[in-house]
Amino acid sequence: MLVKKAYKFRIYPTNEQKRQIAKTIGCSRFVFNHFLEKWNDTYKQTGKGLTYNACSAQLPQLKKELSWLKEVDSIAVQTSLRNLSDAFSRFFQKQNKAPRFKSKKHPVQSYTTKQINGNISIVDNKIKLPKLGFVRFAKSREVHGRIINVTIRRNPSGKYFISILVETDVQPLAKTESAIGIDLGITDFAIFSDGQKVDNHRFTANMEKKLKREQRKLSRRALHAKNNGIDLLDAKNYQKQKRNVARLYEKVMNQRADFLNKFSTAIIKNHDVICIEDLNTKGMLRNHKLAKSIADVSWSSFVTKLQYKADWYGKTLVKISRGFPSSQRCSTCGHHTGKKSLGVREWTCPACHMHHDRDVNASKNILAEGLRIVASA
Repeated sequence: MLVKKAYKFRIYPTNEQKRQIAKTIGCSRFVFNHFLEKWNDTYKQTGKGLTYNACSAQLPQLKKELSWLKEVDSIAVQTSLRNLSDAFSRFFQKQNKAPRFKSKKHPVQSYTTKQINGNISIVDNKIKLPKLGFVRFAKSREVHGRIINVTIRRNPSGKYFISILVETDVQPLAKTESAIGIDLGITDFAIFSDGQKVDNHRFTANMEKKLKREQRKLSRRALHAKNNGIDLLDAKNYQKQKRNVARLYEKVMNQRADFLNKFSTAIIKNHDVICIEDLNTKGMLRNHKLAKSIADVSWSSFVTKLQYKADWYGKTLVKISRGFPSSQRCSTCGHHTGKKSLGVREWTCPACHMHHDRDVNASKNILAEGLRIVASA
């Protein structure tokens, strides 16, 4: 099966390449904002917006008026225009909010360029990019497939990364004739229907003490700059500390992503049918007492990874309805015992007298319901 797959690597551009990347990001942002303003003005005057073709036709004239737009990758500039058009399309389909102006103060800056006539290629540990030439990158694995486009990104930590989108053939994994139910939690990240529990590593919580200390230092430097009438963009000590804080958050993000990728892959390899509860994460985040813990475990990201990996490798992911009473039903006899407070971690069924671990019992019920859905499909 042909799928689109992204490879992410850290790149190490030279100082000249960094300047060219900054130029390209700036020009892409300018073109996006320029035509967004035109789009909004046209809508106010006529009740209708512009189209991609109408904006694209005006781009050559804009380049004549602003010669510095010719100094960067033309495909990247054109892609920013396509992104604007796609954003409006999604907005009219009620998939997202209206496009907003891009800011150079945004922590993450990036641009995307496409593969055309071999302008992007990988040679050993370097990647050839338009207007940049060969850029050294940390080639931690081979890139398989036809390159479609690449996105160059500068993180708040000052590090540069590249995402290479390819079209590649993925073969289904061997069948294991195994099914598993998974109950997601906070104390334990995942509880399997076979009784196994996977620890919640609490990546943010473990770094919290250090993060607080560095954040306080950042606040002091911001106050010092303000008292001395220095703009934060020009305050070198503030910007240096800002990068230090960003590096800590980036480390937490990388730890979490690494765990979720490896864990989801292991589940897909070892089971043919994976049954999981369809959690209302957005609604649960409104609970201020649990919001930080729920955000730290990244349930949504985990389920997303399970879904696309199941699609790729020929496995089945079954999402159980949010209203299913997985914690209220005895997995042995099916007796409904009613709602229980979060403090109740173990209980005994009054009908069959089976003693249950709350989470393991829930995962067994999720598995049974998932198998019922698969059988009736």
